[in-house]
Amino acid sequence: MTARESVTAGCQRRGPEAVVAGCVGLLDGTGPDEGLIIGLGGKAARYVLSDGEGGASGHWPRVWAARGLLDAWSDAAAAAIIRATGDEAWRVREMAAKVIAGRRLAGALDADVARRDDPVTRVRAAASRAVVTLTATGA
Repeated sequence: MTARESVTAGCQRRGPEAVVAGCVGLLDGTGPDEGLIIGLGGKAARYVLSDGEGGASGHWPRVWAARGLLDAWSDAAAAAIIRATGDEAWRVREMAAKVIAGRRLAGALDADVARRDDPVTRVRAAASRAVVTLTATGA
């Protein structure tokens, strides 16, 4: 199952509002939802939840949560995804920039401009693409 299919299935089971709220909760660290983590992370989530790669409070659940917001969205998630551009984990910062570009998130331009100086090449590249997308669409 692809990530998009997994998010779609989660929205059908839980409702899109619950999936978005769960993703925001994971990004903000307000409590891991193991069922959502498994839904978002697939097979790898079981390893992570058994304390691999930092466990439920590690970076992977936040990466998957940000990725989930590409396919399930509410404007209520905007502040969380903008905050995620400053996450300690580079993979989260990179995915946040991708979501901002994919959602053409007005108001996130400053966050992405700041990430163009990120120490990680992949984050800088994602942030630069987001800046181009946002300026081209007038966000």
